Amino acid sequence: MSKLANSIRRKNRTRHKLSSVSGDKCRLSVYKSNKHIYVQVIDDSKGVTLAAVSTLSKEFSGVVANASSAERLGDVIAKNAIAKGVNEVVFDRGGYKYHGCIKALADSARKAGLRF
Repeated sequence: MSKLANSIRRKNRTRHKLSSVSGDKCRLSVYKSNKHIYVQVIDDSKGVTLAAVSTLSKEFSGVVANASSAERLGDVIAKNAIAKGVNEVVFDRGGYKYHGCIKALADSARKAGLRF
């Protein structure tokens, strides 16, 4: 199998496990490319994105994807989600290892008040 097919299988396996656990909670979804990190809080029951932030946003101009920018992203997405009334989410790491940028983002979001 190709790398792309394997990554899609990992993502789908993670998403399937989350759907059985989540219930009515929103999902904190992470996508990471080589240059940028994208984070969304998604309400899957309504199919609506409640909050989104990435390293391409205005407050992150000129920032690349690394652990320090992931910490800042976690803090900002947690504040945006709490402002929208979302206090508890399910963390969708999107098939990425819980290591480095992904771990820094999750720890920062927890520290800012988001529960998962």
